Amino acid sequence: MGWDAARRYQLLLKVNNAIVNQTTRESLFHALGEELARHFHFDRLSINLYDAESKSLSYFASAVGIPLRGSGNEPRPLEKGAIAHLVIRTCEPVIIPDLSRQNYLADPEAMLASGFKATMAFPLIVRRTVLGSLHVSFRSTPPDMDELAEIMTEVSTQTAIAVDNMLSYTRLRTLNDQLTSQRNYLLDQEQDGYSLQEFYFVSRPMTAIMDTVRVVAPTDAPVLITGETGTGKEYVARAIHKLSLRREGLLVKVNCPALSASLFESELFGHAKGAFTGASSSRVGRFETADHGTIFLDEIGDLPLPLQAKILHVLQDKTFERVGESRTIAADFRVIAATNKDLEQGIEERTFRSDLLYRLNTVCLHILPLRERIDDIPLLLNRLNERLAQGMNRKPPEYHAAAVEMLCAYPWPGNIRELRNVVNRMILLRSGDTVTPDDLHSILGGGHHHVGGGIPTLEQAERAALDRALRHCRGVLSGPYGAAVLLGVPRTTLQYRLRKHGLEPRKYA
Repeated sequence: MGWDAARRYQLLLKVNNAIVNQTTRESLFHALGEELARHFHFDRLSINLYDAESKSLSYFASAVGIPLRGSGNEPRPLEKGAIAHLVIRTCEPVIIPDLSRQNYLADPEAMLASGFKATMAFPLIVRRTVLGSLHVSFRSTPPDMDELAEIMTEVSTQTAIAVDNMLSYTRLRTLNDQLTSQRNYLLDQEQDGYSLQEFYFVSRPMTAIMDTVRVVAPTDAPVLITGETGTGKEYVARAIHKLSLRREGLLVKVNCPALSASLFESELFGHAKGAFTGASSSRVGRFETADHGTIFLDEIGDLPLPLQAKILHVLQDKTFERVGESRTIAADFRVIAATNKDLEQGIEERTFRSDLLYRLNTVCLHILPLRERIDDIPLLLNRLNERLAQGMNRKPPEYHAAAVEMLCAYPWPGNIRELRNVVNRMILLRSGDTVTPDDLHSILGGGHHHVGGGIPTLEQAERAALDRALRHCRGVLSGPYGAAVLLGVPRTTLQYRLRKHGLEPRKYA
């Protein structure tokens, strides 16, 4: 049956109706393939998308029909001499009735090996921009190939418009997901209690740290911030972001110890709708949310080794895939990491990857504990007292000089976080009054150096016991005279507890 005007019009109308209302790449492409198959036989149909920046090709959707040997869904370079290269370069169709007679193109050998005899390829052009190419291949050359070529030229025009609309729709959907994620993240940040206005210091060590921050911030160099828990590592990270060229973007915090292995990839990379049970909608991950901003990996030292490898891959390539999708996503972010662990020791104990440390440790900032920068304590006390009292709608207490001296002499194992808790408690108990050393004795426990009315917390008691055992055993962990035997725990358990409290046995030798 010939291709008269009515038959051509009918095909073009039905193709348009089939693809016009599709909302996904796969559904659009398969609707096109099913409609074409109703009008003529073909053995393979595919659409290549062209990336002019990287000069590469990728499939718009999974090809229909016989697969080509050696072809995959990953982006691939646009090979000179390939049929797609010729179509994209010339913006003209390429019609080959007999592949065995072609010796100047790169594709025929692979296509012949897959059993194809003939092929046609058409450029997909919208607004003078080449989006890619549409390919139709046959195991036997169709008798009406010339007519098919004319018809498919018109089909390719329709397809180009549909593909362009789909790509625009996908970009808008991705942007909407990202904006929604950023909005939710910003709403969460407003309630997390952190403000750079509460970052107070006068001591020389912190002044030196902030001088370095001002030098490093305008660059994109990775920064590793180390220091004990509660010393203000997150405030330093936020200062770096606010002083950087990325300050208009988001600083996205990732609490590494809270990441479960099962939800790690979904949380960081995002997931597609239906990717797993409970994934009722698509989700933008933390790395994608941090695009053009900063990703803050807090307590990176607590991340398990298998998850460290996945983080390293993203930091190296700045690309990832959402769970349930094969599309590669690129994100432009700066990385800042923080830890209270000795990562060098972690490398020795094989709990931390050396290549990840090298990736993070371009610039290292070590925040001293509060007991080593006593000059900051009076300022912190004064400012926290004012701000926290205002937040609780109470009158701030005054501190007797002897009370301030007592606070400066206290070792602050919980650092600024512990000081904040003490100030909060004094606002509740002594609002509008004068805080004396006697008031603080009930909180600091006199010379016992702990909070809680003279009774140490479980964490403080554990740390103190570990410290005494290490001193008694001079840093020796195993053996009949080691700390593990003394404490009655396995050596592996002892090592875990030491890492948790940031204690280094070699310092007790």
